[in-house]
Amino acid sequence: MRNMKGFTVLELLVAALLAGMVTTAAMSLYITQHKQLLVQDDVADMQFSIRAAMAELTGKVRMAGYKVPEWMALKASNTDPDTVTIAYDAGVTLDDIQIEHSMPQPSSELRCDGHDLSGLEDNDLLYIYDPVTMTGEFFLATQIQYSSSHIQHNTMDLSRAYPRGSRILRVNQFKYFIDGSDPDHPNLMVQADNELPQIYAENITHLNFSYLLSSGEVVDVPSLAEMVREVVITVAARTDRADNDFHSRYRIRSLTTRVKVRNLGVN
Repeated sequence: MRNMKGFTVLELLVAALLAGMVTTAAMSLYITQHKQLLVQDDVADMQFSIRAAMAELTGKVRMAGYKVPEWMALKASNTDPDTVTIAYDAGVTLDDIQIEHSMPQPSSELRCDGHDLSGLEDNDLLYIYDPVTMTGEFFLATQIQYSSSHIQHNTMDLSRAYPRGSRILRVNQFKYFIDGSDPDHPNLMVQADNELPQIYAENITHLNFSYLLSSGEVVDVPSLAEMVREVVITVAARTDRADNDFHSRYRIRSLTTRVKVRNLGVN
């Protein structure tokens, strides 16, 4: 009779135990590597957001005050996170367009007879500026009448009637602030002109500006925009997902840069 050979029950149990240990180790390694991959993706997204935010802010700060009255170029608020509003000319300068007839009343149309209004469009947010009193205000142009060079503002009366010689600008105005209404997902917001705020960069937790003045003093809020010579911008961001194994729960990055203003204090 041929000898019958095989595995004993003990051998099978030992083999099953070893196989289980190998499978558990492999699964644990996979879970760890998968988690690390997710963390790396979150960190890469965070770094992209913070760099995009900084590039946007530095670009706008460099443009602040371009061919607009300096006092409206940069408006700061130390609200922690800070808020800043930046304005610059959008292509129609102070010297290009002016009203040639004094306004009889604040609701009157703006008569820019003889001036080329082709750079303006209906529903542009414009700025009227009296160079004598150095005052002005924003208004919505409801209709541009190119043939007669008249500007209608039917939905928005001005605060006063402006005199002949008052200038018309199409101003780009951008407001930047942090929306922390969702604590788990704070975002850098941008509000362009009179439009609704939009998300510019996600998971931005902190925004801080400080201003180097012509006197050498560094302040949180400049009293006069024309005194600003340099803006120090700090942006902080965090990962989208919390990591309970990390000591601070979120991975955090901070970026600081100094921007020399080009268009302030040059007159």
